[in-house]
Amino acid sequence: MTTAMQVRLDNTAAAAHWGKNALLSFSDSEACIHATAATGGTLVAVQRAARRLDGMGVADVVLAGDHWDLESRWSFWAGYYNPNRKSRLDWGIGEGDERTELEARRAASLWVREITNGTPENVFPRALAESAADMLQKLAPDAVSYRVISGDELLEAGFMGIHNVGRGSVRGGAMLQLDYNPTDSDDAPVDICLVGKGITFDSGGYSIKPSAGMAHMKSDMGGAAMVAGGLALAIARGLQKRVKLYLCCAENLISGHAFKLGDVITYKNGVTAEILNTDAEGRLVLADGLIAASEENPRYILDAATLTGAAKMAVGRDYNSVLSLEDEMAEKVLRAAGQENEKAWRLPLEKFHLEQIPSGFAEIANVGMDGTPGASTAAAFLAKFVRDEGRGWVHMDLSGSYLPAPNDQWAQGAKGHGFRTIARFLLDN
Repeated sequence: MTTAMQVRLDNTAAAAHWGKNALLSFSDSEACIHATAATGGTLVAVQRAARRLDGMGVADVVLAGDHWDLESRWSFWAGYYNPNRKSRLDWGIGEGDERTELEARRAASLWVREITNGTPENVFPRALAESAADMLQKLAPDAVSYRVISGDELLEAGFMGIHNVGRGSVRGGAMLQLDYNPTDSDDAPVDICLVGKGITFDSGGYSIKPSAGMAHMKSDMGGAAMVAGGLALAIARGLQKRVKLYLCCAENLISGHAFKLGDVITYKNGVTAEILNTDAEGRLVLADGLIAASEENPRYILDAATLTGAAKMAVGRDYNSVLSLEDEMAEKVLRAAGQENEKAWRLPLEKFHLEQIPSGFAEIANVGMDGTPGASTAAAFLAKFVRDEGRGWVHMDLSGSYLPAPNDQWAQGAKGHGFRTIARFLLDN
């Protein structure tokens, strides 16, 4: 006899005795979600109800009835996930396209959420790079090849950002270079490049964070996880274009070997950057990935990073932020997010922002002048490492990818919010 709770979905209000605008009602081993405008609409109501059922300790659920569809089933899983509990969810459908899509989403999202929630002791730079490579190679063993560059090889390859940020740790930085090539030709052009920030722990370096600000910095590799997860979902959906992935991984720690304020980094493309804040390290490692991506001359470059607190101040933790010097590139990501029911919002990036990161000792500094917009100047720094200072490039500042505390829709920790946007971007452009 099954112990699973059946969960039904209805678009009518609950009986009055359950309370005004009640989200859930119960009978025997069954729960009913009342998805009305008063409870947030279907997808929000379903996700909230899933959180409540998880909070009640319900660890085995089957979705029952005729009102479920692909997106409502997915919203339930997104809210039902709990990093502290291995709950079981039966989609309530048999084999077919819908189940295949749900399982592909679940596999990619689980990898993103679990590796982001992993401890910094276990998820160190090379471990992150190898985990992503292993996950993607299992999906497409004949189409995926990769190399991990670490240690002195970073210097030999000219990846000075990753090397400098990572040299404060005994576990130095690493770059994953992964090639997904489903064609039969090694000469096939690279269509799109993805670049992800993989700071597996961020102490802030000598610009040290307070404990409260450092407590969740295992999540500072969320950009690397998100682009890898997005590529995984796109592959599962049948992606047939060549994509290269660059994960820029390091730990930002303090030691006698750590980089310091006042240091100047000379990058492979000749740009020099003065360090005025060691806690603005994500852009330093991403620069290496953007240079490598630009050398491939793809049609498009997308990077993703948990880059700035300024983006979170602007849009909160419900939306991811999108920045580009080209309206068309920003619109491609915003459209992809809308089609995948993920939230994204454009923040400003103009040519004049590139003038707001001056240095007296280098071409640019790694932080903007006082009074300038932090998310915009961070993106402006990145533009200096993209071909033609930003052609065919879009930046996602993942303000909506992680929660320090749970809310009514998401468990504490990684949300995986953004990987579907990236998958859609890859498939539709």
